[in-house]
Amino acid sequence: NRTKYSSTIEAFEVWKEHMVDLGFGYKTDVDLPSEKRGFIPNSKYYSNAFKNDRWVAHNIISIAIGQGEILATPLQLANYTALIANRGYYHKPHVVKARKGAPLDTLFSKRRESNIRREHFELTVAGMADAVTHGTCRRANMEPFLTVCGKTGTAENPHGEDHSLFIGFAPKDDPKVAIAVIVENGGFGATNAVPIGRLMMQKYLMGEIMPQDQVLEKTIASRVILPFAYRRNASAQRIDTTATQVRNVQRN
Repeated sequence: NRTKYSSTIEAFEVWKEHMVDLGFGYKTDVDLPSEKRGFIPNSKYYSNAFKNDRWVAHNIISIAIGQGEILATPLQLANYTALIANRGYYHKPHVVKARKGAPLDTLFSKRRESNIRREHFELTVAGMADAVTHGTCRRANMEPFLTVCGKTGTAENPHGEDHSLFIGFAPKDDPKVAIAVIVENGGFGATNAVPIGRLMMQKYLMGEIMPQDQVLEKTIASRVILPFAYRRNASAQRIDTTATQVRNVQRN
């Protein structure tokens, strides 16, 4: 938008700051060890990558859908989902809920506000609700019991099967839980991540899996999803093991 920004670099830096504001590119400082910060590139990154060649919007268009150089952790995705669910704020993620004989660190109870206006989150929530009722997240639809909002993702993987992703929260207008589900080598987001997310939210909010979803629960629990490189060896090993067991029975 040349009427708003004087250059691609200026516009990109604004975008980058929005991403940081939404919780990407830096650690959440959760009370767990070994957290990664992910990666959100800035304009200097691309200037160094392209050297003397001029980079413009079409060089980086893929990052608009989360591809390219962007790296995000599952915790960052879940935290981002909570921010959307709350229409613009979140609390620092933490595992410890309370401490006996001592107050919990106020860092975990402090509300962190986004600089993005609430009306933009309302549009996002409406879109995520529509994705569950009419889009790729239909398997997460639990109406009339729960109104779920969600978004699928399929992370392309050049080394094998794609990775299945889903973010979601519920209930829509009084959110209690926000999740991110990532199934490595799970294929499309709707294939594995969405039904897992459905069961997770259902169990958390209702305390149990509904009778009509118990078959789904068993199906998901028994599904074997292995990295592509191991599938052939794993299949051969199972066949050999079965054959050995059969021979042992025959000998006895």
